[in-house]
Amino acid sequence: MADQAVLAIDAGQTGIKVRVSGAGTAQDMLFPGIRTHAPLLPQLAQVTRAVMERTHTSLTAVAAGVSGLTSAEADAGALRALLADTPVVRTLLAHDSTTAFLGALGDARGAVVAAGTGVVTLAVGASTMARVDGWGYLIGDAGSGYWIGREALDAVMRDYDGRGPATALRAVAEARWPDLSEAYIHLQSDDDRVAVIASLARAVAELGEAGDAVAQDITRRAAGELAHSVITALHRVDRSPDGPLPVCALGGVFHSAALRAAFDDRITRADLDIVLVAPAGQGLDGAVALAGLSPGHPLAASVSVSG
Repeated sequence: MADQAVLAIDAGQTGIKVRVSGAGTAQDMLFPGIRTHAPLLPQLAQVTRAVMERTHTSLTAVAAGVSGLTSAEADAGALRALLADTPVVRTLLAHDSTTAFLGALGDARGAVVAAGTGVVTLAVGASTMARVDGWGYLIGDAGSGYWIGREALDAVMRDYDGRGPATALRAVAEARWPDLSEAYIHLQSDDDRVAVIASLARAVAELGEAGDAVAQDITRRAAGELAHSVITALHRVDRSPDGPLPVCALGGVFHSAALRAAFDDRITRADLDIVLVAPAGQGLDGAVALAGLSPGHPLAASVSVSG
């Protein structure tokens, strides 16, 4: 008989991380990121089936934290129905801000900002919670990898037109699109344009460290946006007078030393009793923790459960 196991999913636009836990062991895998223009739940069901096929396990529960999860998609019962012909009997769905928070701070109170391709900030107080941003690349995600890449391309085209200062970012763009006058056409027809634009965040970090003034300015502004979201979120929750609230920063955007330093500086100068702490874990750890979330926790109401 196949081993029984629980599947945790951390579904982002860049990649879908999964962890299969059972019989005292855990195995992590990575799948391509979710397609925001396609129905979400069938993608999660497809990943679940692929995991069962690869690992030869009998999954009994699936807990997922998902980037950009909408109220219409947050239906654990619908996901369970898509897996009706499998051994899965329990499903849990939450926005990835919830699982990022649980992975980083567990059941503590405080704030977590998770910045990768997109970004979302979640603050939890004594009895309330507040989400800031996470509104997607078209109308939000300020300070995210996509936002940084978009600002980089804006600067490149200003350099190309003569509307802005010269920047080494132009050579990076030209390496991908030799004729910059047609770059926008290539991007508009590219199904992976969000990831492509977000990938430029790495060049911004590297060229900023090398002294490019335009890249440094983008980095400073991104840090300011991220810190502003955290401070805003904390002002919106009922903060305890018992001590400083922890703040965690997660995601690839914070791999930039200059961005992290600017973010830390802005946070420490805020008019709040807060302290920067290292995260206990990542979003995938938070997906694992979903099933054990106390019904009395402020985040419990944001988790859809079936089974």
